[in-house]
Amino acid sequence: REWTMKKPVVFLLCISVFTGFSQGRVVREDETGFAECNVFFPGQVPPEGFTEPFHVKICQQYNKEPRFATLYSTKDKIPLYSAFKFTKAAQSDEENWLVEPQVDDPENDLHEMVLEADIIGTVANLGANQALTSDYVGSGYERGLLNPSLLNEKDFQMATYTLTNAVPLSPAVSKNWHRDIGKVVEQALIPHCSKKDHLYLLAGAIPSSVRVKGKVSVPESLWLAACCDAPEGWSLGLVKKISDENSLMDLTVGELEKQLLAGVHLFKGSCGEDKQNQEKKEAVLQAVGQIRSGEQTGTTDNQETKESGWVRKVAGIIATPFIKLLELLIYIFVELVKFVFYFMWLVVKRVCGTVLDGLYSLWSGLVSYLKAISMVLISIPYDVGRVIINIFLGFLQIVQDVVSLTYRILSIPVGFVLHLAAFPYHSICAIPSVLKDMATGIGGTFSLVIDATAAVLHGFYYVASHIVRRFVPKGSSDD
Repeated sequence: REWTMKKPVVFLLCISVFTGFSQGRVVREDETGFAECNVFFPGQVPPEGFTEPFHVKICQQYNKEPRFATLYSTKDKIPLYSAFKFTKAAQSDEENWLVEPQVDDPENDLHEMVLEADIIGTVANLGANQALTSDYVGSGYERGLLNPSLLNEKDFQMATYTLTNAVPLSPAVSKNWHRDIGKVVEQALIPHCSKKDHLYLLAGAIPSSVRVKGKVSVPESLWLAACCDAPEGWSLGLVKKISDENSLMDLTVGELEKQLLAGVHLFKGSCGEDKQNQEKKEAVLQAVGQIRSGEQTGTTDNQETKESGWVRKVAGIIATPFIKLLELLIYIFVELVKFVFYFMWLVVKRVCGTVLDGLYSLWSGLVSYLKAISMVLISIPYDVGRVIINIFLGFLQIVQDVVSLTYRILSIPVGFVLHLAAFPYHSICAIPSVLKDMATGIGGTFSLVIDATAAVLHGFYYVASHIVRRFVPKGSSDD
């Protein structure tokens, strides 16, 4: 079940790597600023004052290289600003909208942006902290990019098509905003910054209480802050009110900061208010004023055409249900194609899994069989050697027994002969000892007789003297 849900995602993620899908990651709290995306800020110092717990820092990457930085509000589900540099203006009709899985599920192991349809059911709480494509469908709003793709070269544009870089805008406001930003950057900012790679841009949105489908905040206004910190620093701010699609007001960065959160500081260093080159700043403001004047002239000329545009509006109202129905049919067709693709993928996976399991079992049996044969073949020389050694040891034991038996048989007559030969010698040598023993015995006998006789006589003497003392009267001492 886990394989069924997650493996197609892994497969599509692998395809994403080879086709150049955008990558990004949520910056951890222990990292400084926006990590490797700090290069998009002057002096690599991000804006200060955005300290709410629902502010998430995202380093937007493409092909494992940083492309721009985004501060995202999980409360309003829109980006508060995106920091980037002008690379090269280019047009692109290719849009692959992506989402950031770690915004909703920080513990998720998907560290890159993916298509929303590819992670449905695999990312916990998907859409809890960020906007999804479904939030824009049928809402009348489109996904307006804070970092416009038209200000990026081809290699950077894929990274901008992420919902963490988009805010809900009406088609007219979105078109005018991107047109104004493009003209201001190309005609006013780039010409007055001699080192183009030192032009830093911050495009942001101020959330309002208006919500799309009760979820995604519609911006109250859009703003742009530009800073050129070399060789002579200057900065500029622009604000467009959502209520007036043709409005474009220039102001200082300090005045712009007052319209944002309290305590916000966008730039430091040579872009600060007290270190700017006033001549450069005036020249930039004059260029912006010329662009704005040209747009206002074009707006006046267009008033006449607007009066005749009501016919197109009525036609649009009539055609809208059919267009929505067509969009629904296209959406159903795309989902059916995805379902067929996933079903075919599941079938192929199951078939391949069965075949691979069979091959694995066959390989395991073959390995076990070869291992058993190898062990038998290895044990044969050992067993043969052991048998040969046992035979040799048995033969030595037989020889030892034969020699021992022969020795025992031969030792009987040899001992007898030796004893027989030694008998005369021992007999002759024993005669003196025998004679000595006989003499000692005879002498002992005579001595015993003499001692016995002496003892008998002494006994008689003792008895006689006792009798005499008992019966003979005692005389005087003289007698």
